[in-house]
Amino acid sequence: MIKHFISLQWKSFVRAASFSSNLAIKILLGFFALYMIASFSIMGGLAYYLIEENLQMEPVEVINRFLIYYLVIDLFFRYLLQKMPVVNIKPLLYLPFKKSKIVQFSLWKTAVSFFNIIHAFFFIPFGIVLMMNGYPPLQVILWVVSIYALVYCNNFINVFLNGVDVFFYSFISLVAALGVLHYYDIFDVTVYIHPIFQALYDQPLLCIIPIGLLTLLYYSAFRYFKRHLFLDAGLAVKQQEATAENMDWLNRFGSISVFLKNDIKLIKRNKRSKTTVFMSFLFIFYGLLFFTGALEVYEAPPWRIFAAIFVTGGFLFSFGQFVPSWDSAYYPLMMSQNIRYRDYLNSKWWLMVMATVVTTILASFYLYFGWEVYLAIIVSAIYNIGVNSYMVLWGGAYVKTPIDLTSNKKAFGDSQAFNAKTLLLTIPKLAIPVIVYVIGHYTVGPFLGYALVVIAGMLGFAFKEKVFNKIEKVYKAEKYKTLAAYKQKN
Repeated sequence: MIKHFISLQWKSFVRAASFSSNLAIKILLGFFALYMIASFSIMGGLAYYLIEENLQMEPVEVINRFLIYYLVIDLFFRYLLQKMPVVNIKPLLYLPFKKSKIVQFSLWKTAVSFFNIIHAFFFIPFGIVLMMNGYPPLQVILWVVSIYALVYCNNFINVFLNGVDVFFYSFISLVAALGVLHYYDIFDVTVYIHPIFQALYDQPLLCIIPIGLLTLLYYSAFRYFKRHLFLDAGLAVKQQEATAENMDWLNRFGSISVFLKNDIKLIKRNKRSKTTVFMSFLFIFYGLLFFTGALEVYEAPPWRIFAAIFVTGGFLFSFGQFVPSWDSAYYPLMMSQNIRYRDYLNSKWWLMVMATVVTTILASFYLYFGWEVYLAIIVSAIYNIGVNSYMVLWGGAYVKTPIDLTSNKKAFGDSQAFNAKTLLLTIPKLAIPVIVYVIGHYTVGPFLGYALVVIAGMLGFAFKEKVFNKIEKVYKAEKYKTLAAYKQKN
């Protein structure tokens, strides 16, 4: 039975309309996975010696002290990047498949997730080094097993968190507050949590507790999804009462105002789009890693423009990257209407422009770190509007992945608003302005670098109509492939 499910999943992948783009993304993800595996393996092998020599502390105690933050960060990135186990369930419910088998296959798909496997490349080398340095093998092995059980607990906690946004954001806010209090030596939560993790090493038999917790979470997830695995409730779409909004202030944009109103309503009313806006807001604070001098490795001049592009382009990358996928639910209806593609694309462009301007204003607090820092942010905003906005629209024509906007959580549905594919597709948009800046910075000085980036952005404004002509042709050429892709269920 499991072999049959795997066969169906493979056929779904190779027969998809977006097979070529999905394959390219998976190849890139494969190289990234190899890089992460190598990095975690090196860190795991060196962690013992770095802690012992630099901190003059007992390595296991240090790991146990900060393990709570490790697990929380793991859960945070899982929520943002890990896709939930997606199975095209509806056709299977008409066939003689046991519901328990469908649920088991879907849950076990998460067990082989990269987000679970990657941790082994840190803790196993670390455990081997511990045993090489005289630590009791039994204690080390059972301690590693306990930690890995907690990692898998995160896996199943994430399954439930994807359906309860309020709980997730409250949890992350609480942890962030505890982290700030710890940083300023007001309240150190690790003092109270460290003994719990240390006990897992000191008393190896306590490993039955995290293993038991993992078993309980798996059983709970299994029962929950099996109970909701039927058409008239578990897979039903929640109906909500619609409210009318005029938004007359957008009428000044003329023929594109209808599309702008539709996009703003889409953002306000749907879980996926609201999460995207929230993540775009968080990108504003990404520059703190680069502009505060907290990390010495990011003090090189090119990193400044790299960070500024991210600070002002959060919405542009995360929302614009998936045009027209945001409209996939009603895209066939739109294409049957007498509308101009130029108006549709212009509305998306203006939405990204407005978001970039707002983001730049919100990022004005970076003036605290110097006027040159905020100059980099303004320069990057000009480049994002003048160049990157066109690039994300252009690339969106080839991203044929439909987006589920529904706020309710379907069984095994994918409600991620921010994922690894989004990050990979932003790489060219980030590399080009950095290269342009580097050319100016290392030939004359930083101001020439900023000037070249601004000139590139202004040229984008100057050739907007010609660029839009090419983008419009691409969208028209891809129109029927996109329509076919949106009709696919998986």
